[in-house]
Amino acid sequence: MREVRAQDVSAAVARLCMEANYDLGDDVLQALCKAREAEPSPAGRAALDQIIENAHIAHREQVPICQDTGLAVVFVELGQDVHVTGGDLGQAITEGVRQGYVEGYLRKSAVTQPFSARVNTKDNTPPIIHYGVVPGDGIKITVMPKGGGSENMSFLRCLTPADGRQGISDCVVECVDRAGANPCPPIIVGVGIGGTADKTMELAKRALLRTVGQPHADPEVASLEEEILRRINELGIGPAGLGGRTTALAVHIETFAAHIAMMPVAVNIQCHAARHKEATL
Repeated sequence: MREVRAQDVSAAVARLCMEANYDLGDDVLQALCKAREAEPSPAGRAALDQIIENAHIAHREQVPICQDTGLAVVFVELGQDVHVTGGDLGQAITEGVRQGYVEGYLRKSAVTQPFSARVNTKDNTPPIIHYGVVPGDGIKITVMPKGGGSENMSFLRCLTPADGRQGISDCVVECVDRAGANPCPPIIVGVGIGGTADKTMELAKRALLRTVGQPHADPEVASLEEEILRRINELGIGPAGLGGRTTALAVHIETFAAHIAMMPVAVNIQCHAARHKEATL
């Protein structure tokens, strides 16, 4: 069985926290530039110009893309043939977040006692960690800093099977319409369909990790993604909510088997600062 040191996990997580906040992915930048060329609204084009310039400055100066450097959401694919030595995996990830947010001068946004005292933890811990066990002897870690503005625009609807495809499309478009400019468009819309309420919420967030605009492998799902994206961009919200064609860069859907009496649908919106970085140990 292969061994990975806990301190190496911490170092990787710290680096990913900083890189994710400083460097916008090439897929996101390409999508923004493509949207800028197609955007008919002068105000929308100006907003996209500023968003693109901001991303370039953040990369060049190695400073955060956004002042809201988010809560650290971490996805872990743990190989079944790997053993972490020298510490607990969860604690190692938490330590990495602590190091990354302190050493990277990233804003610390985590508070305990959320409904009363709201005491800042001063190091942006604890992170939100999603684990999955997979074949192999490696550990794949993906860090997604998730800002409050976009995460506040999350929705869960427990539809009935009779609502069908049209019900899903209507639900997602309505959620984006209600969100308006709050999640800092242009946005990426993650959608989860199926499973239980908690499972579909996780699916919606995982959907945001896909390369921007990459269609689902299932043609039926890809067709639904295309339909919803078209309808969202007909809302006219536009970049920064200033009006225009580009409200969303992409709609990504992930599905899971559901109970015969259920059809839960989750919407997790990502702002234009679609930040996530990954590493494999």
